[in-house]
Amino acid sequence: MFNFSNTRLRRRRSGRWIRNLTSESALSVNDLIFPLFVHNREEITEPIPGLPDIKCYSIDGLVSIAREAKDLGINAVAIFPVVDSKLKSQNAEEAYNFDNLICKAIRAVKSKIPDIGIIADVALDPYTTHGHDGILKSDQIDVENDETVSVLCKQALALAKAGCNIVAPSDMMDGRIGKIRKALDDNNFQDISVLSYAVKYCSSFYAPFRQVVGSCGLSNFIDKSGYQMDYRNAREAICEIEMDINEGADFIMIKPGMPYLDVIKTASDKFNFPIFAYQVSGEYAMIKAATNNGWLDYDKVIYESLISFKRAGASVILTYAALDIAKNLSASAL
Repeated sequence: MFNFSNTRLRRRRSGRWIRNLTSESALSVNDLIFPLFVHNREEITEPIPGLPDIKCYSIDGLVSIAREAKDLGINAVAIFPVVDSKLKSQNAEEAYNFDNLICKAIRAVKSKIPDIGIIADVALDPYTTHGHDGILKSDQIDVENDETVSVLCKQALALAKAGCNIVAPSDMMDGRIGKIRKALDDNNFQDISVLSYAVKYCSSFYAPFRQVVGSCGLSNFIDKSGYQMDYRNAREAICEIEMDINEGADFIMIKPGMPYLDVIKTASDKFNFPIFAYQVSGEYAMIKAATNNGWLDYDKVIYESLISFKRAGASVILTYAALDIAKNLSASAL
């Protein structure tokens, strides 16, 4: 056992240089993915009320911000479409239109910045009038699993054809990873990776994101507890991860992030597999609001929050603060 008389742990903290030498976790620009929103309106940028300092971009604006991210060393962006309400439908046909907004955006970014990775969600909620991630059953309450998976496969193929590097099924339908992997392989897209949102909790932390993409449903509230995970469960998450790995996922996502650090830790300990984590819109918005009000130091708090992801075992972090973190890391390296 340690003994105070000859073990003084504070000696390891006595100076910045020794703290740096003995730190157990570190954050690098290589750990970051920058989520971006794209719209089809004329304005190059539009502020997002629920996400302070985050903007929605036209396709030209998206190319510019993606180039800025790449120049700062960020290796990949995740692009989310803000779909015109006129293009939404009950069965989300626009999701697999090869000339839809997200496909145009992917092609534009790839044509200008070919060496940046592009991740795109495979999910129907931006395209449905009801806001659910799938096709509703005849009772208009629950989501039809297998019919939804068939549409998701079409959507994944459209994204792959547009030039997406990673398709990211975030719908939480059963069996969709295997079906999407087969669809990609059968159509000569063997090199397209699958990032599975294997552990996507039914969380209230998604609210700002849903407001942006318009997936809140007609009543401004939507209950996805029939397919997204119960936030009271942790062991179930391991089952979800194991199934998706077996079905051919290349990477695993756990979402949200900070409220589920225990799940990230358990998954990283159990699986020798890249674990992605998402600091979702509500997490970012809370930190940003507190810092904008002068209660907290934004740069310090956002960095500390992301270190907690790394400490828990996340390989990669999606965060709306990616550009801020990258700028700070670049400045500190000078």
